[in-house]
Amino acid sequence: MKISKTIPSIAIGALLLSGCGGDSLDDPPVNLDTPPRVPPAFAEVRVLHTSPDAPIVDVFAGTTPIAAMQDVDYQVASGLLNLDAGDYTLRVEAETPAGNAEVLSAAVSLANDTRYNVFAVGTVANLETLVVTSSKDDVAADTVRAQVVHAAPNAPEVDVHVTAPDADIVPTAPLATLEFKDSTGQVEVPAGDYRIRITLPGTMTVVYDSGTVALAGGSDLLISATQNVATGASPVSLLVANGTGGAVLLDANTQAGLRVIHGIADAPAVDVIAQIPDPADATMTTDLTLVDDAAFKAVTGYLDVDGGDYVIDVAAGTDRTVVPIDDAAITLMDGVRYTALANNTLAMADLDLIVDDGRPIATAALVRIFHASQATGGVDIYVTGDGEIMDVDPVFTNVEYSTDMVSETGYVQLPADDYVVTVTPTGTKTEAIETGVLTLEANMIYTAIAVDGDMEGDGPQLILADGLMP
Repeated sequence: MKISKTIPSIAIGALLLSGCGGDSLDDPPVNLDTPPRVPPAFAEVRVLHTSPDAPIVDVFAGTTPIAAMQDVDYQVASGLLNLDAGDYTLRVEAETPAGNAEVLSAAVSLANDTRYNVFAVGTVANLETLVVTSSKDDVAADTVRAQVVHAAPNAPEVDVHVTAPDADIVPTAPLATLEFKDSTGQVEVPAGDYRIRITLPGTMTVVYDSGTVALAGGSDLLISATQNVATGASPVSLLVANGTGGAVLLDANTQAGLRVIHGIADAPAVDVIAQIPDPADATMTTDLTLVDDAAFKAVTGYLDVDGGDYVIDVAAGTDRTVVPIDDAAITLMDGVRYTALANNTLAMADLDLIVDDGRPIATAALVRIFHASQATGGVDIYVTGDGEIMDVDPVFTNVEYSTDMVSETGYVQLPADDYVVTVTPTGTKTEAIETGVLTLEANMIYTAIAVDGDMEGDGPQLILADGLMP
C-alpha cells in the first residue's frame, strides 16, 4: 500500500486501523517496527593545487584514484565531489620523470553535510595539507557567499579589503588580516560589483588589485591567494573556485610578456616595431619600437606589453624601408609570456608567436628544443649523459622544419644531472650539433633553438635561451 507523505499522521493511523479490521484474515500484518529509510550521508570534497613549484599531481582515496582529480596542475581547483561520510586517507602523488611519487598523505574524517576544501600548500621543500571546512547551505539568489584563504607560501601577512569598485581602502578596517594558511569564515554580501585589494598590514601599500569584479547572485566562492607565476609585479593572484572548478584572477595591472629571438641567418640586425591602433580612430596607429638593432641570434628579455591585437613589422636596423616581415598580426593576452621567433630566410621571413607556458618545478629541469633551421631536414635528437649515441635511441625522431609553425619538442622533464644534447639527420648517427656537457638543475627552464649556420653552407647551430644563456 503506497501512502503519500503529504497525508497527515492521523489519516495514516485511520487507514492502518481500517486494514486490520477487514473481513479477510489472510491480509499480511502491518510491521509497525520497520525503521524509516535513512538518506545516505555525504560530504563534499574539493582539492586545490596551490604549491607553486610542485609538478602536476594525482589524488587518491587510499589506493583508489579519484577520477576527477588526476593530472591536477598548479592553480587548479577540482569541482565539488560527493564522498560517503567516513574516514579516508587522501594521498597526493607527484608526476616526476622517474614516475609517480607520493608527496602528501593526510587522514581525514568526513562528516555528513560538510564541505572540505583540501589544499596542497607550501613549496615542495615544505609541502603540507591544509583542510578548510565550510557550509553546504544554499545561497540566496541575490547574495554572494565567499571564503578567503591565504595559500601563497612566499607572501607575508596581508590585509584583505573587499570594497565597492571606487571606494577607498580603510587601513584600519580590512575584511581580514591573514598569515599563510589562515582563512576567513564564509562571508555573505549582496550580489554586485566589487574590488578585492590586498595590502601590507595596516598600510595603503597595495600588492594585489583585482579591479572591478562582478559577483553574481547565488555564487558560493572559495577565493585563495596563491603565488603568482604569470607575468606582472604582483606577488599573488587569486584562484577563485566555485562548485565546478576554478579560474585565476590576475592583478588588474598585469601585462603580457614578449621577447624576440632573431633566427634568420642571412638577415641584418633588425628593429621590431609594433603598430598600436588608436582607440578613437581604427585607421590611425602609433609605432612602438620593441627591439632596436637586434643581431642574428639575439635573444631579448621579456618586454611588458599590454594585451591586445598588434601588427608587427621587422625592419632592417640600418634602413627601416627594408621590411622582411611586414604587418604580421599577433594577439597577446595579459599574464602570458610569448616568444616572437623570426626564422626562415630573409627572402621568405616568418614570425612565429610561441606561448612560453613553462612553470619551473622543484622535481625536474624543463627542457624545450626548437627546429628553426630551414636549411636542415628532419632530425633526431638524443639526450645522453656522455654524448655517446651509437647504442641508444633518440628521444625525438624525425623532427622537421615547418613553415606553418616552428617545430618543437614541448617542455620535457629531466632529472637534475649532466647531459649532452646531440642532433643528427633523421635515421643517422652523424652529428650535426653536439652541445657538450650541460648541467641541468631542477626548478629551471632551458630552451635551445636550432638555426642555420652563420654562412651559407654551414651546418646548423643553437641559440641558447632561458637557463642555457651565459
